[in-house]
Amino acid sequence: MNSTVSKFNLKVQQVEQVCLFELSWGQGQHLEVKIPYLETLTKFYQEWQDTYLNFYKRPLRGRVVKKGQLSVPVDWHAKLVEAEAKLLAEFHRWLRHEELFEIRASIAKAASDHLRVELSLSVTPLELSRLPWEAWEIGTEFAASGKIRILRTIYARSKRILPAPRQRKARVLAILGDDTGLDFQVDKQAVKSLSSIAEIVFVGWQPGQSSTQLKTQIAEAIKDARGWDVLFFAGHSNETSLTGGELGIAPNISLSLREIEQPLTLAIQRGLQFALFNSCKGLSLANTLIGLGLSQVAVMREPVHNRVAQEFLLQFLRSLAEYKDAHDAMLAACQFLKLEKQITYPSAYLIPSLFRHPEAPVFRLEPYGWKQKLKRWLPTKTEAIAVGVLCGLSWQLSVQELLLDQRLWVQSVYRQMTLQTPTHSPPVLMVSIDEESIKRARISAPRPMNRRYLAQIIDQLALLDSPVVGVDYLLDRHQPENDPILANSVRQAVEKRGTWFIFATKSRSVGGWFEVLPEIADPNWSFNGDLRVLGYPPHYMSLVPLPEENSQQRLPLSYLLALGYWVHYESTPNESTPSATTIPKPQLDASSQLLSQVRAYLLETTTKDYGKLFSPKAVLHPLTNWAYLLRQWWLQPIIDFSIPPEQVYQTIPAWQLLEQPSEIDSLIDLDQYVILIAPGGYGEAGVETEGEDNYPVPSALAYWRSQQNPPDLRPILPGGEVHAYMVHHWLNRRLVTPIPDLWMLAIAALLGKGTVLAVGQISRKQWKKILAMIAVSGIYGGASLQLYITGGILFPWFLPTLTFWTYIVVAFVERKSYG
Repeated sequence: MNSTVSKFNLKVQQVEQVCLFELSWGQGQHLEVKIPYLETLTKFYQEWQDTYLNFYKRPLRGRVVKKGQLSVPVDWHAKLVEAEAKLLAEFHRWLRHEELFEIRASIAKAASDHLRVELSLSVTPLELSRLPWEAWEIGTEFAASGKIRILRTIYARSKRILPAPRQRKARVLAILGDDTGLDFQVDKQAVKSLSSIAEIVFVGWQPGQSSTQLKTQIAEAIKDARGWDVLFFAGHSNETSLTGGELGIAPNISLSLREIEQPLTLAIQRGLQFALFNSCKGLSLANTLIGLGLSQVAVMREPVHNRVAQEFLLQFLRSLAEYKDAHDAMLAACQFLKLEKQITYPSAYLIPSLFRHPEAPVFRLEPYGWKQKLKRWLPTKTEAIAVGVLCGLSWQLSVQELLLDQRLWVQSVYRQMTLQTPTHSPPVLMVSIDEESIKRARISAPRPMNRRYLAQIIDQLALLDSPVVGVDYLLDRHQPENDPILANSVRQAVEKRGTWFIFATKSRSVGGWFEVLPEIADPNWSFNGDLRVLGYPPHYMSLVPLPEENSQQRLPLSYLLALGYWVHYESTPNESTPSATTIPKPQLDASSQLLSQVRAYLLETTTKDYGKLFSPKAVLHPLTNWAYLLRQWWLQPIIDFSIPPEQVYQTIPAWQLLEQPSEIDSLIDLDQYVILIAPGGYGEAGVETEGEDNYPVPSALAYWRSQQNPPDLRPILPGGEVHAYMVHHWLNRRLVTPIPDLWMLAIAALLGKGTVLAVGQISRKQWKKILAMIAVSGIYGGASLQLYITGGILFPWFLPTLTFWTYIVVAFVERKSYG
């Protein structure tokens, strides 16, 4: 129920000459009052009823006992107006009894708080319920600003059958009864006016049809397996004490509700929510149907003139067609009779009553079509808040990196448990300048690194025929004594061994780049690669810039290491390609940049630019580039730390390479590796700040390190090892694309809403469906783990699954049917 509605329940019971009023509301609040019944009320009611029947006479939609007629002309209109005024005045005087003050005040106060008040009224016995309780002006003496709606109900029998969820166009069954002395054409046309928003079916007597055939036809129509939303009856009806009321369905043929109790119960179970009896004396009908479990029934308490019934029906259905609820539609129809037709049809507005089960929502026709279907998919307030919070979390980079870190840890465990770790040889050999190497070399200030020491390493690698060497150190600052030594070592390696050198460079925060000194290396025979890594700790691959971007953009260091390795080892000439002499090689006397030479070669031999050599995913996607503006890493391939490090790189300390070269040569064939000279985790390693090159260890890598013998307990991840992972991914074309959490969260929200709409009301009794949903969540998790390995796609699990279950939990807590 809407939070702006205040609900009150009032039971009124007459025992002899005393009436007991019991008001309950809120959290167990209760008032109980006894007042004497006024006998004058019965007298004034009977006078009003006699005058009413004499004014309207025929045609009435019911059988009325004939009373004596006066032989002289009487102004029945004036008498009826007078009788109505006397009845209502006495009725209001009785209800203003001082003992009822607290009850009236409690209801009026809620209305004064600008809440809509619904007063569910149960009145017994039947004679007392004939009074026009809907005319009770509760809030007038308190000047209540809110709206008070009075509806009738039955508390003695509170059974209510929950109708099956409706996922179709509304259906209306219209039963046209005995039309003796009546005209149903207006009723029929009024009901047909709903045909644009509801399916209408008419059932009624046909000449020559027997009583049994007609009753069977009506019963079969009521229990139609497709179900109904509205049951409408027009014709004669009457109250009965034992059979629940009777309907005149044909000349001299009546049908009691007891005869069709079983079809009515089935109809309620299949979706019937509202019944309208546009006929006379419907109190017994309402009591019987509410007792059977129907949500709500609209009836006429008194005999009703045929024209009045038609006017009421036209106004009522007009409001219903505007998607107003049944209660507001009835109030609007009664207001029309009171304000517009009071002169023509006096007292007619006092006749209709709406009975509703106290727990049932007010019935209204719902639009059907794509707009309504879309509306059903819109989130509730609670769902919107919950999903909004989850979307906000998914947008936070810190949350994304935390979830990614934990997911890769799970992926590592899954790889090991399912024996799906790669078995290929590691492509990278890390020459690690670690703390021990610095001590042995007696380097007092390793930042910047001593270039004489770098020259010694390069010389030794040249002697061991290392074809591709990367230097993960910036060489932009002068070391006058050492620069010529390093430059000589590099040139000697290029001239004598044809070594491919890839030097690190990095963009400055103030603009420009940390360039390699021209006296050390030249772009015509070496590569300069961007050493930046993405994320903290690093989790994302560095990609090739978009072709249309500024030419000053640099290729990633890892990409150039892989490119040099591929050109040196993988490109072999055949009959359809140029001879081996056209393969670019680093040459000191080259007149064009080495990267341009490689590009020309690749275009000629493979029809691929160097940017797409390893994978189309290598080039920065426009959507990924746009996402940078939103501080997101959408579709940015990740570094797959779920692969054990021993399958990615092998490490030797720099001191061992220099002091034990023969041992290294006997154990490792350096000719098969990409060599990367990089910091090995000493504290000063960094470009602009000390320790900048040392990152926290991702959980997945920490897991693999703990599995080594002996365990690697280092608390840091050197940047060189990050580049090694990326080189591995380029050479093995292992690029895992993560699907953004926000995207999957949106899909999960649709699946969650769809599940709730399909299942309907979530309760403990549906434990099998809940177990099935748990199983599906687990299957999705398992499938995403395997698809990560075999398909190279990372589908997030935690936030999407949490989003899906948010809808289920909200539906369970609210116990709300989405039918």
